[in-house]
Amino acid sequence: MSAPRARETIKVRGLGRLAAALFALWGGLCAVKGLYDLAFGEPEANRYSPVKWAFVTEAQWLRWAGFEFLYGAACLGLAWYCLRWSRRLPETVVRERRRPEFSLFD
Repeated sequence: MSAPRARETIKVRGLGRLAAALFALWGGLCAVKGLYDLAFGEPEANRYSPVKWAFVTEAQWLRWAGFEFLYGAACLGLAWYCLRWSRRLPETVVRERRRPEFSLFD
């Protein structure tokens, strides 16, 4: 007779919420930095060059800042989508513990 197999509980909804939190944190930082660069920021090269906007043009800087903001906004959108999607998942899943396919000491 074999021994009863152990069961394990996996928190599924928490994985979606964790992904949403990471996307929201990173997206919020990038979006705020992009907005700052669009409104007040300038490249570091302007501090060390004799003439402002000699190494990086203003158009290039605004293009970069716009990209940075849109990247942050896209990450925030993914965070919202992950949070919404995680509501459809069950809180936990209980299943039988599987034997690992690979073991170092067997």
